[in-house]
Amino acid sequence: MTIKLAILKSGESVISDVKELIADDNICGYLFEDPHVVEVRKTGLLMEEDASEDSSGDVSVSLTPWIFLSKDEKIPVRPDWIVTIVEPIDTIRQMYEDKVNGQESSVSSIEE
Repeated sequence: MTIKLAILKSGESVISDVKELIADDNICGYLFEDPHVVEVRKTGLLMEEDASEDSSGDVSVSLTPWIFLSKDEKIPVRPDWIVTIVEPIDTIRQMYEDKVNGQESSVSSIEE
């Protein structure tokens, strides 16, 4: 598997097994297999005294199927919709692999 994290024009972060679609030696698109949206939320606490967030740097991460109402597992994506494609951090890669292999795991916090 070539697991990558793609940032789309829509602002979504999508983790997937990504393959290039090539025609005439040019990339004409990408094929996302089992794509999931990566949602990240800060888990800092709001304190009443000074109304500032706890700066511990913890975040909560969840993975949701990208096009939730589709039964397609392989989705072609036009290259002009991709802002960038990067390597995901190890904990997110493992979380994704566990999810697509049927082993639900969750990451409650990650240090920034």
